[in-house]
Amino acid sequence: MSELFSPALSGAVAGLGVAMPMGAMSVLLLQEAMRHRRTAVAAAAGIAAVDLGYAALATAVGPWVASRVSPVEAWIRLVAAAVLLSIAVHALHRSARPAPAALPAPAAPSAPPPPHEARDPGGVAGAGAGAVRAFGRYVGLTAVNPTTALYFAALTTAQASALTTHATAGAFLVGVAAASLLWQQTLVALGAFAGRRISPAARAWTFRLGYGLVAAYALKIAFPLPDLT
Repeated sequence: MSELFSPALSGAVAGLGVAMPMGAMSVLLLQEAMRHRRTAVAAAAGIAAVDLGYAALATAVGPWVASRVSPVEAWIRLVAAAVLLSIAVHALHRSARPAPAALPAPAAPSAPPPPHEARDPGGVAGAGAGAVRAFGRYVGLTAVNPTTALYFAALTTAQASALTTHATAGAFLVGVAAASLLWQQTLVALGAFAGRRISPAARAWTFRLGYGLVAAYALKIAFPLPDLT
């Protein structure tokens, strides 16, 4: 089991690195949680599912790409590290801009349900359908973000030598999925608890911490540097 701990930990760090920066999806998720916690839980699962899907695709393709370019493996790692570092630096530079306005207040309570809905004591059918729609909507919104795909492609290609077996690749993916889902559900809990607004300072610090992890990971995979002699 000890040989699986390292890839699982790497996956967890990678999952947090892509999930923690509070961009547009995080803001939308917080707003969803302020209105309906049940649909927000489903939306968070949708975001984590896309992170897992991109990580799985990149994990499957990364070793194949690396095996075709093994003579220049160190250069591949360096290029991947540069890509990750540029993503982090660009995002951290954006975070230095003035903080956005506070999140708008949740929508006013809707009108009482019609009689046929009132007969459903817990609104189970409607809530279930809403959760399914939220899951699908957030899967679509997250999937069109090219940064997530680029992030995992660079990361797994650079780490191809460490993900050579099904067990290590699986451990890496479990780490990605668990960390991403845990963070998204944490946002749901924060959004439901906050009720009206999340401090712009808190949003800024999670953004910096998340992309700080990305930058640290980039430096980790860059070494040892290619032999220039």
